[in-house]
Amino acid sequence: MLKTFLYSGTSASASKEQALVVPLSHVGIADISLVGGKNASLGEMIQQLRRKGVKVPTGFATTAFAYRSFISAAGLERQLREIFADLDVEDVQNLRQCGKKARMLMLQTPFSPELLAAIAQSYQIICQEYGADTDVAVRSSATAEDLPDASFAGQQETYLNVHGLQAVLEACHKCFASIFTDRAISYRQIKGFDHFNIALSVGVQKMVRSDLAVSGVMFSIHTETGFKDAALITAAYGLGENVVQGAVNPDEYLVFKPTLKQGYRPIMQKRLGTKEIKMVYDLEGLKLTKNISVLPAERTQYALNDEEILQLAHWACIIEEHYSQVHEVYTPMDIEWAKDGLTNELFIVQARPETVQSQKIKNVLRQYQLKEKGEVLLTGRSVGEMIGQGKARVILDVRQINQFQPGEVLVTNRTDPDWEPIMKRASAIVTNSGGRTCHAAIIAREMGIPAIVGSGNATTVLKTGAEITVSCAEGETGN
Repeated sequence: MLKTFLYSGTSASASKEQALVVPLSHVGIADISLVGGKNASLGEMIQQLRRKGVKVPTGFATTAFAYRSFISAAGLERQLREIFADLDVEDVQNLRQCGKKARMLMLQTPFSPELLAAIAQSYQIICQEYGADTDVAVRSSATAEDLPDASFAGQQETYLNVHGLQAVLEACHKCFASIFTDRAISYRQIKGFDHFNIALSVGVQKMVRSDLAVSGVMFSIHTETGFKDAALITAAYGLGENVVQGAVNPDEYLVFKPTLKQGYRPIMQKRLGTKEIKMVYDLEGLKLTKNISVLPAERTQYALNDEEILQLAHWACIIEEHYSQVHEVYTPMDIEWAKDGLTNELFIVQARPETVQSQKIKNVLRQYQLKEKGEVLLTGRSVGEMIGQGKARVILDVRQINQFQPGEVLVTNRTDPDWEPIMKRASAIVTNSGGRTCHAAIIAREMGIPAIVGSGNATTVLKTGAEITVSCAEGETGN
């Protein structure tokens, strides 16, 4: 059974490179060109770190070969090149039109019978283990993501609580199309990647029922200072998308790694987040997930207990050590985790190299100082130890980002990857919600822009056109 599964869609003697679908347990970090950064990393942890106690959910991945076969069989490259012939990523309207045409073209092109059969067979194996119509997460994994100097964080789509074969096939097709989201097109163009040199793999993984518990993100390094001996963990209730996208202000925990490795319990700091909403399964409605309010009593409690904080920090150390050995250079990691509310087990659902502190020139110290201080209008979590200034531009809807002018301070509720086309042109970013491990914080750091996240009320306090200064150079609180 395993052989047919591994080489789904090809003869039994075919190589892994020609397979349409592979189990995650059969790929590793050397297979980024086959299954993309995300899936290669999941496979690496399943193969190498499960024996060290790190838990990773099981699953399978469609391959870059499957994606390229889909593109070439339908002659899509020629049509896509025509769409992108007059692409201008600086023109938001033009970017939107090109992106929409490209995605529609992908979605209107059916999968081959071989690919449909390969996905069906692989999903059936998960269902044999966990029951009929097992709920899975369907995630995009591009062959150029998770590079040391470009995270590609959140560029393509993810679908949670997908159950039943038809829904899995539809989610896989949507993931293929999401290689041409507006944000992915813009990001590749800025970073100098050819749209047609990148392929997309889709990972299908058993869901961790964190909708009934908690989830979050952790870094094996201090995100702002680059201090190697601290692990930073963020946590909130429900599925992890809210933490990643910055829709909630999560708890923050800081653990000192050297003494943790010696068997001590060095939780240096705990910071309570407001955790006002949580993402759960939408069992009655038409959507896969929905956001609901968190009970006031739960908001005032920490989402993780000390044992769980230390367990996650221990795993962060194991993962960092392993990837540093693999890459033969110190490799701090950006890791997503989730707790299953049915079994109370913790799982790692993603791990990628950290892309900012690890790339800094170590013999240069750059410090910013505020020479004059005005009235402090609001505060939040500081991201990037810098100062930015400009006219405020309050935007509440991503469809209005074309109003944004270069050099302005972007003020919004939260930024998800759809905002990236204008983030690179901002002098600073201020959001109502989000923690220091959310997407907005990661991208702001990567682009060298100061950001204040989780301010609570930026969009009501700050007015469009007002001249403001955003200082993240005065410690953990941004002013």
